[in-house]
Amino acid sequence: MGMMTGNGPFGREPAGKFNFEPPPPGKALYLEPTLKRIRVVVAGETIADSRQAMILHESGHQPVYYFPPEDVRDDVLEPSDRHTRCPKKGQASYYTIRAPERVVEAGAWYYPDPIAGAPPIKNLIAFYWNRMDGWLEEDEEVFVHPRDPYHRIDILRSDRHVRISLDGQLLAESTEAVALFESNLPARWYLPADDIVAELEPSDTITHCPYKGAAGYHSVKLDGKGIEMDLVWCYTDPLPEAIRIKGLHCFFNERVDLELDGELQQRPESPWSHGVRTEAQNAPPAQTRG
Repeated sequence: MGMMTGNGPFGREPAGKFNFEPPPPGKALYLEPTLKRIRVVVAGETIADSRQAMILHESGHQPVYYFPPEDVRDDVLEPSDRHTRCPKKGQASYYTIRAPERVVEAGAWYYPDPIAGAPPIKNLIAFYWNRMDGWLEEDEEVFVHPRDPYHRIDILRSDRHVRISLDGQLLAESTEAVALFESNLPARWYLPADDIVAELEPSDTITHCPYKGAAGYHSVKLDGKGIEMDLVWCYTDPLPEAIRIKGLHCFFNERVDLELDGELQQRPESPWSHGVRTEAQNAPPAQTRG
């Protein structure tokens, strides 16, 4: 999430108001340089390596890295017959990637003649994130999508009385929660395991967040009412930036009744209101849930 997604200022449903006429929702494009060294790996081969990559922000989408052609290995690029048209950028042409050990059909694209008004992306090369085998920002591997420079996470201790229930059944209660506030997402309340009274059942579901790491899930057994699947998640080994939520458990407040200091909170609407989205259900995958 960031300024172009969710209820960000240039997303499809911005939460705030400008004092000027912004682009119509879903229509904004913004291209800027990144100071990071960016690499793309396919079958163990580095096929792109740039210290002058650009990052394109587009309403409703996660950011995309665009590479100068000189920073992409031309020996692995083969022109493809595939062409698509974007109303905001123009007609895209594609390359098939032929690495020594793997072929990715139409895995990269570029705009040879962008439409008037598009950012200066002419001939810059972009890759489908989830069809590559690895991405590195500097020397660290990055998962799911590029880290948005306008995305922010604040993790704060809170002594608010947090009470979580479902259909009248108490699931958890704590005054030692850790609150996580993340750009354009519902506030999340991470609780110590000792403050959860619900019976948790481990799930096979795992999702990934580029800002926090890999999350494992638990389903909740409800008294006489079956199981609520994948209602709770936990980062057992989060990225260093999110170490304060290590081992804590968080409920989807889209799917439970959350009370803060005795005040019932409205259930937020989000992509996770009806369950967990796995990578197979996202193109490109975007798993950040807070």
